[in-house]
Amino acid sequence: MTLEHVAIFNDGQGLELTWQGGRRARFHAIWLRDNAQDPETRAPGNGQRLITIGDIPADTRLASADIENGTLQLTFAPENKQVVFDQVWLAQHAYDCGHAARAMGWLSDVVVPWTADHQDQLHAAPLTQLQSDTQALQSWLAAVQRDGVAKVTEGPTESGALLQVAGLFGFVRETNYGRWFEVRTEVNPSNLAYTGLGLQAHTDNPYRDPVPTLQILYCLENSAEGGDSLVVDGFAVAQRLKEEDPHGFELLSKYCARFEYAGSDGVRLRSRRPMIELAPDGELIGIRFNNRSTAPIVDVPYDEMQAYYAAYRRFAEIVDDPAMAMAFKLEPGQSFIVDNTRVLHARNGYSGAGSRWLQGCYADKDGLLSTLAALSETRREAAE
Repeated sequence: MTLEHVAIFNDGQGLELTWQGGRRARFHAIWLRDNAQDPETRAPGNGQRLITIGDIPADTRLASADIENGTLQLTFAPENKQVVFDQVWLAQHAYDCGHAARAMGWLSDVVVPWTADHQDQLHAAPLTQLQSDTQALQSWLAAVQRDGVAKVTEGPTESGALLQVAGLFGFVRETNYGRWFEVRTEVNPSNLAYTGLGLQAHTDNPYRDPVPTLQILYCLENSAEGGDSLVVDGFAVAQRLKEEDPHGFELLSKYCARFEYAGSDGVRLRSRRPMIELAPDGELIGIRFNNRSTAPIVDVPYDEMQAYYAAYRRFAEIVDDPAMAMAFKLEPGQSFIVDNTRVLHARNGYSGAGSRWLQGCYADKDGLLSTLAALSETRREAAE
């Protein structure tokens, strides 16, 4: 993509660029000045901005603009500051694209909703390969970003091995449950996860704000009858509810539910967030759903509460639909990771015969996405 023409307009407040092929984009002078890449504006090592918005003159405008050797050469008044922009960077960051209105509940292009039919496409890789092969790790991380879930196989069967999975991309998020927690039957459990009961598909810790955005469950023993793991794409559930009942979708995204946990001495966790969370521009960004931890819902007006509960019930019915779930039984040394803001996980009940011992921990998605971005950038630079 090559820049062919540049024009200043609106008394220097705006700039229009034309690329080969006819693509055009306008930029504001203030935006260009704020995003200058020179060493006085951005730290050369980490790219962090060295100036504040107040350091830029309020009457900033463009005094000149030229194209030289595929770069855009700008001079800003009244500073008389010269800045060079890469044409590819400008094309990648163009914001003059119409911003057509999108339906509430739209999804990012990197997210792919799925149902039970996705079972054979569930991404899995051996732990040692992920630790030694950056291309395999990049593919696995991309699968977590795309699907919200992936498996790891052929890991060691020793306590704490799940930390090796978290170490592939980031750090464990310690909670009141510790750095990790045991998932096996207890005599007096502080959480129903520590029983042999089946659990409805749910997101973990909805009573935290913010919630842990990733969860890892790692199998050490699994000879009990039953206890299969299930995962459900909450985004696919929300989309299906929206298709069936747009008003119900609106209610679950408009009004806050409440969640709480008081299972341990000295711990009283509470949050107030919608079950279906949308960004201000309508993007579907989060699901909080956990029947065990839902507190009395008091933020819905009386006239809407009946319809709200009908939508809540229907959402739960879709979650429970076998057509929405992928099911698998973890073998010792296997684990899976879920995006806890999107993918619900569950298990079937299991008997007292045999043993079932899993360990779980939490991590955060920013570390995973950071590692993925860094690996992708390294491969891109190597290919150039």
